[in-house]
Amino acid sequence: MQKGNIGVTTENIFPVIKKFLYSDHEIFLREIISNAVDATQKLKTLAEKGDFKGDLGDLTVRIVLNEQEKTLTISDRGIGMTAEEIDKYINQIAFSGVNDFLDKYKDNANAIIGHFGLGFYSAFMVAQKVEIITKSYKEGAQAVVWTCDGSPEFTIAEASRSDRGTDIVLHIDDDCKEFLEKGKIQELLNKYCKFMPIPVAFGKKTEWKDGKMQETDEDNVVNHVAPLWAKAPNALTEEDYKGFYRTLYPMQDEPLFWIHLNVDYPFNLTGVLYFPKIKSNLELQRNKIQLYCNQVFVTDQVEGVVPEFLTLLHGVIDSPDIPLNVSRSYLQSDANVKKISTYITKKVADRLNGIFKENRKDYEQKWDDLKLFIHYGMLSQEDFYDRAKDFCLLKDVDGRYFTLEQYRALIAENQTNKEGQVVYLYATQREEQYSFIESAKDKGYSVLLLDGDLDVPTVSMYEQKLEKSQFVRVDSDVVERLIVKEDASKQTLTAEQTDNLSQVFRAQLPTLEKSEFNIDVQALGESSYPIIITQSEYMRRMKDMSRFQNGMAFYAQFPDMFNMVLNSDHRLVKRVLEEVEQKCAHDLKPIDGELKGLQAREAAIRQSQEKKKPEELTQEDKDMLQSTQKEIEEQKSRRNEVLAAYAKNEPVIGQLVDLALLQNNLLKGASLDAFVKRSVDLMK
Repeated sequence: MQKGNIGVTTENIFPVIKKFLYSDHEIFLREIISNAVDATQKLKTLAEKGDFKGDLGDLTVRIVLNEQEKTLTISDRGIGMTAEEIDKYINQIAFSGVNDFLDKYKDNANAIIGHFGLGFYSAFMVAQKVEIITKSYKEGAQAVVWTCDGSPEFTIAEASRSDRGTDIVLHIDDDCKEFLEKGKIQELLNKYCKFMPIPVAFGKKTEWKDGKMQETDEDNVVNHVAPLWAKAPNALTEEDYKGFYRTLYPMQDEPLFWIHLNVDYPFNLTGVLYFPKIKSNLELQRNKIQLYCNQVFVTDQVEGVVPEFLTLLHGVIDSPDIPLNVSRSYLQSDANVKKISTYITKKVADRLNGIFKENRKDYEQKWDDLKLFIHYGMLSQEDFYDRAKDFCLLKDVDGRYFTLEQYRALIAENQTNKEGQVVYLYATQREEQYSFIESAKDKGYSVLLLDGDLDVPTVSMYEQKLEKSQFVRVDSDVVERLIVKEDASKQTLTAEQTDNLSQVFRAQLPTLEKSEFNIDVQALGESSYPIIITQSEYMRRMKDMSRFQNGMAFYAQFPDMFNMVLNSDHRLVKRVLEEVEQKCAHDLKPIDGELKGLQAREAAIRQSQEKKKPEELTQEDKDMLQSTQKEIEEQKSRRNEVLAAYAKNEPVIGQLVDLALLQNNLLKGASLDAFVKRSVDLMK
C-alpha cells in the first residue's frame, strides 16, 4: 500500500471545494460522468486506430445508488488507469499561485472546476470519502484502489477487478443527503447528461405488472447518444426537427421554423435553433437555449454566447471551443465566443431572409409571431438592423404587408407634408381607434397597425433610420392636421365667440383622474364630428417609452394630456354658440363691457411703463398694474360662472362631450351612468 499527500502547494484546496463551491455542488455528477464518458471515447478511438485490439463490449456508463451504504457509484468500461497514471492525473494538482487564485476565484465555482482541471475533485463537494477502483486497458495491468477522505492524504493499494475501466465511489456526506434520493439523481441526469455520446444508465426500466410497478431487465438509459444536432441536416425530416423540439420543450406549441447550425471553421459549432411563437412577455421566453460542450450540458444562461435578442430563441448550441465550465465574465471576453455570437447572428438573419424570399406568403402569415423577435434584434444590435431592414415588414390596418421600401413608395406622394417629411400614420388598436382610421382612409391615407409590445421604441428607431420620415398616431390630431400640406385657414370666429364655446364645453367635462384637457376650436368642415378628442403624439410616446428606457420613468408620472377640438363648422356646435349668445347676452353684456374697459386700462398702463426702466417703476406703478390684472381675472371668473351655469342645464352640450369621451374610452363610472340616463331622456 502506498500512502502520500496530494501534490498541492497549499492544504486549502478541500476547504475551498467545500466552502466556496457549495452553491454549485450539483455539477459534481456532470463532472464525474463526463470523465467516464471521456475515458470510454478514448478507448473507442484507440480501437479505431488499432491500438486496442480487445473486445469493446458494452460501453454503457452506469450510475448505482446505494441508500443503505450512503454511496453513489459511477462506473465505466473505458481506458482505466494504472497506479502511475493515478499518481500523475489525480495526485498532482499542479498550479502555481494558489493563494492569489483562491482570492480571485473563491466566489465563482465555474471558474475553478473544469477550467482549472479540478473536475474530479468536485466530488468532494458532496462526499466525505472518495474511492477510485480502476484497471487500465493495457495488457497485464494491475487493478488499484485510490482512497481519500477529503484531506491531502491518500492511499493507493492493489485491488481485485477483472475488467478494465473505473468505478468512482462517492461516500455521500451527511449534509448532502439529497444526493442519495433517486429522484434527485434522475433530475440531474436529465439536466446534464441527456445527450452525452455514450449510453448512461441509471437503474432499470420499470413496468406495471401484477398490480404494481416492477423493475425489468432493461437498462434505464437516460440519454440520446446521437442527438439531432449532431446529424447531417440532409438526413433529417421536418418531423425529426419537430419531434426533437417536443423532446426539449414538451409543453410548448410547435415552432415556426428552425436553423440547423453546422460549422467547423474558424471554430467548431453545431446546434439547432428554433423560432418559437413569441407574442409578448419577453422575460418568460428567456433561458430556453441550452449550451453544450461535446454533448455535455453546460448552462441555459447563454447571454454571453449569443446576442441578447437571440436569447428569445429555443434550442441547442454545442461547441467544444467553449470551455465546459466558465464564468459569465469569461464567456463575454472569450474570442471564440465572440466569433460564435457573430456567426449565429448572421446565420439567423440569412435564414429569415431566405424564408422571406422563398415563400413570402408563408413569411407574412408568421410575421405577427416573428416581429417581436425581429424588432428586439433591430433595436438592440446595429448590425442586425442592417441585415433585417430588407425582410422587416409593416402591416396596414387592412392586413396587407409591405417591406419598408415598398411602403415608403406607396405613401410618399400622398403623405408628404409641407416640410418634405413622409408621414407614416399608424394605429395601435384597430377597434378603439376605428373612427380615426376611417377618417384618415377617407382622405386617401394609408394607416399602419402597430400593436406589438416593442412597436413604440421601434417607431422612434425608424424615425432615426429612415430619411425624412415621421410617424404619427392616427388619433394624435384631427385628420386635417395629421399631415399638414399647407397653412391652415384662419378661424372666422371672434376671440369672444371662441371663449364662449370653450367655457360651456369645459363646464360639462367630468373630472378624470390623472387627465388634463386643452380645449381648442377649429373649422374642420361640416361633415366632420362636432367634437374630436386627440392626444399629443410627443407626450404619449414619452410615457410609452418610459416603460422601456431607464431614466424616463418620470414621464409615467405626468397626467395624460388630451386636446378636445370643437368643430366650429358643425351644425350642432353652431347651434350651441348661437344659443349661448342669445341666452347669456343679458348677463354677459355688462361683464364684457367692464372687461373691455379693464383691458384697455391694462394696455395703457403697460404702454406707459414700457417707457421706464425697471428700477424707475414705483410701488404705485406696480400696484396699479396688479390691481387692474386682478380685476380682469375677477371679471373673467364671473364670465365663466355665467357660462358654466348656462351649460349645466343644456343636455346637448353634455351629450356632445360625453359622446367624444365615449369614443375614446374615457367615459366611465358615474359619468357613463349619467350619459346613459341623459340619452334615454333625450329620446323621449
